[in-house]
Amino acid sequence: MQIPLRLSLHDDAIFDNFYAGAHVQTIATLKNFVNFNHDPVIFCYGENGVGKTHLLQAACHAFSEKRISFFYFPLSAVPFSKNMFDSLEKQAVVCLDDVDVIARNVSQAETLFHFYNRARDHGVKLLMSAKKPPQQLSMTLRDLQSRFASALVLEIKKLSDAEKIKALQLRAQLRGFSLTDEVAHYLMHHHSRDTHDLFLALEKLDQASLIEKRKLSIPFVKRVVKI
Repeated sequence: MQIPLRLSLHDDAIFDNFYAGAHVQTIATLKNFVNFNHDPVIFCYGENGVGKTHLLQAACHAFSEKRISFFYFPLSAVPFSKNMFDSLEKQAVVCLDDVDVIARNVSQAETLFHFYNRARDHGVKLLMSAKKPPQQLSMTLRDLQSRFASALVLEIKKLSDAEKIKALQLRAQLRGFSLTDEVAHYLMHHHSRDTHDLFLALEKLDQASLIEKRKLSIPFVKRVVKI
């Protein structure tokens, strides 16, 4: 069976590329989910930039490797339509990123609610994400909120500054270059501390260092990232 929307996944969004930190058990749970050894519905929540999308896409990459049919739906990036969930119950797994985007609107929530019921009836596994846990979402359809709350709920926590440095160093190592503590601390304290922004800066530094054949130093980082 053809795997849909594979091209919408980031190549580096895999489990091995995610700094576990306090999320060792969470990642283990998601890997068990991929192996069909866990709850059929998982709801991940956390602030922007904590890695929810990375983990959902990592699960999709793992399903792809196993040749399991899946559908990854980034709801915040797709215009709503009443037939957007049509026939998705034919997939083995559906990953819905940012469900809170459409859960606040009555008609949109009803569309999602009906799909949720079809998915359950067809034995489809669901992996979802939102900024808040089900009980704290501002939702217009209580039945849908109840469905969300019945899932296995996993919190994706924000990394501390020390953990962000370790995450940067892990990402650098996997890219094949070294990021010293000194340079990592400099980047952390002179750049946006948002994890997504830091990874983008690291990618820019990687490309520049390859072109110029230079190791990462504070002057180099300052020039390339324009700190």
